[in-house]
Amino acid sequence: MRFALGVEYDGSSFQGWQRLSQPGEPGPPTVQAALEAALSSVADAPVETACAGRTDAGVHGRCQVVHFETDVVRDPRGWMLGATGRLPPSVAIRWCVPVAETFHARFSAHARRYRYRLLDRDVRPALERQYLAWSRRRLDDGAMDRAAQALVGERDFTSFRTVHCQAPHARRNLQRIRVSRDGEAIAIDVQANAFLHHMVRNIVGSLMEVGAGERPEHWIADLLAARDRTLAGPTAPSAGLVFVGPLYSPDWGLPDEVTE
Repeated sequence: MRFALGVEYDGSSFQGWQRLSQPGEPGPPTVQAALEAALSSVADAPVETACAGRTDAGVHGRCQVVHFETDVVRDPRGWMLGATGRLPPSVAIRWCVPVAETFHARFSAHARRYRYRLLDRDVRPALERQYLAWSRRRLDDGAMDRAAQALVGERDFTSFRTVHCQAPHARRNLQRIRVSRDGEAIAIDVQANAFLHHMVRNIVGSLMEVGAGERPEHWIADLLAARDRTLAGPTAPSAGLVFVGPLYSPDWGLPDEVTE
């Protein structure tokens, strides 16, 4: 039987989502390795998972969607509570639902969403510091939002991918991006069909240059057209980034927070 899980995690102490060693073997701490160990303990048999979108070291997940397949009989609540009880405090399974055998956490998703949050003030944050980036420079969120709209649509995002990105091409459909402010905090919300390695953090790093007044608003469009990573801004820190979650068709019967 195949199950889908909604997984929440604080990525601060993990080397990203993806398991870096063979199942059951020791290796660097990753969210996938911790989750598979917990599920395997509940099943008393090896369990492997696939996720909607891999996250980097230090990046958090609000509702990562995962699927796994097993012949072991447990009800969804048993999987959810049993595995969560075996996970570290920084990881929890929010829901578990049975899904069709054709469902795939990655390939069935038609969109993914990220949120990046940062403070622009004189001193670094003490509260929520693991979930916020920090800029000493005051940033013009309106200028950042206007500049960001040049990225909407199906584009070549070569200027915003890391040199280590293994994707076969850099074309992605960025469906929406919004920069907004709530007091001292700025949020950058991004939705696309898929993302390149470090794409969101590289976009944020460049938008911060615009927000600080060091680059004009049209610079983001110029970067996009240049297709040259060396011309763009720095990669923003991982702490401010949260994978909000993927989106699926209602046909799959998943919770509303991941359905569109």
